[in-house]
Amino acid sequence: MSVELPFAPVDEIIRRNAGDLRVSADAAEELARRIQRRGAALAVDAAEHATADSRKTLRAADFDVERTVDRSDLTLPVAPVDRIARLDIDDRYRVSTDARVALAGVLEEHADSVAAAAAILARHADRRTVQAEDVETYFALFDPIEREPPTPEPA
Repeated sequence: MSVELPFAPVDEIIRRNAGDLRVSADAAEELARRIQRRGAALAVDAAEHATADSRKTLRAADFDVERTVDRSDLTLPVAPVDRIARLDIDDRYRVSTDARVALAGVLEEHADSVAAAAAILARHADRRTVQAEDVETYFALFDPIEREPPTPEPA
């Protein structure tokens, strides 16, 4: 799966949570990949909500948000988030503008949480740089939805 989300805004999210730590390019790439997976999964759930209501258009409420954030307050660009929303859903669905902004807000809030935790993990490892392994460790420890199954050891 190619990553639709540009790394620069994801890097910006990590840096605003990292304080005085440096951020590796791999960390931004890993977080972008994880955000994309989460966004695609949330869109599948939203499509199920829309189908249950006999709709073909995803709305902000389908992403379980009370109110959408102002688009100008977002760091994540909405156009790539729209492409992410469409990755795993049928072409018959439309994604409203409010739904795109809502999904971007949800993903950015999640990215902020992950980035803050990754910075804590980097400090705990006594490193001055947030690395991809910090993002991976967050998901392995704290996010059962994104947790990847362990790789079996060869016999």
